[in-house]
Amino acid sequence: MGIQITLEEIDQVLILRLDGRLDAATAVVLERKLAPLIEEGKHLRIALDCANIDYLSSAGMRVLLAMNKKMHTKQGVLLLFSLSGEVEEILKMAGFDRVFRIFSNEKEVLQFKK
Repeated sequence: MGIQITLEEIDQVLILRLDGRLDAATAVVLERKLAPLIEEGKHLRIALDCANIDYLSSAGMRVLLAMNKKMHTKQGVLLLFSLSGEVEEILKMAGFDRVFRIFSNEKEVLQFKK
């Protein structure tokens, strides 16, 4: 099983809707999709819809961390929302809840102003 990524822009927030697993095999897919979007610097808020992510490995976490760092260099912010209980627990255990802005749902993300 891989990962599907669809893009949508709402109220100047670029939303990447992720569906599948974020593991060693698919993390590179996310990185290849996200890195150029960050580099162009067009969006200061990029949000990852994680509602359909059913597995997150350390490789996936490394990509999230690297992309978060790139966003900060562009004066932007990477937002995560709609995490499953299991994925949220993994991020909390790794201390990523102190690194990322995590929201319960899309509405909260759209209301967030950096």
